[in-house]
Amino acid sequence: MSKISGDVLRDAILGMLEGAKTKQRKFSETIELQVGLKNYDPQKDKRFSGSVKLPYIPRPRMKVCVLGDVKHCEQAKAIEVDSKTVEDLKKLNKNKKMVKKLAQSYHAFLASDSVIKQIPRLLGPGLNKAGKFPTPINKTVQECVDEAKASIKFQLKKVLCLAVAVGNVQMQEAEIRTNIVYAVNFLVSLLKKNWQNVKSLNVKTTMGKPFRIY
Repeated sequence: MSKISGDVLRDAILGMLEGAKTKQRKFSETIELQVGLKNYDPQKDKRFSGSVKLPYIPRPRMKVCVLGDVKHCEQAKAIEVDSKTVEDLKKLNKNKKMVKKLAQSYHAFLASDSVIKQIPRLLGPGLNKAGKFPTPINKTVQECVDEAKASIKFQLKKVLCLAVAVGNVQMQEAEIRTNIVYAVNFLVSLLKKNWQNVKSLNVKTTMGKPFRIY
């Protein structure tokens, strides 16, 4: 299934955690998986895109905003998540700069069904262009927020390298390992020739040095 050696992965994770301990930063460093691809031509081959929910939340401090009806805005308020009502969105007047600023202020958006239909009319294409079109709220706001924080997206653009967050240095070694294996297997499933398209895999913390795992 996975071509990554367990020992290499364990050493890399311990190396990263050790590095983060010796040189502590004022913030919790994110652990990133960096992927190099080969035998892939982004001009000709289909550019892939896929999201997967990891077993453990890699970025607990990720900022999510709820664009909601009254009920969802109340649920968001109760768990201290920012929210905006349709009235708030109308105030932006489809102003491109303001919509762009909104898109840049959050990592992800969630929206009530009744609101999602109105977004193109209220905000124009701004959120979509930023790749942050809201996810519909189909459970409680808390569950949807947790899901958004645990989801990572692999999207091939014009270059053959990708990077996604798979954890942070506050997590346990086993949790980080599970997330990395999960993310790698999902990525490989998206590729046309699976492992034959993978040139290299590295993991690194925000400020640390990269460790090659494949």
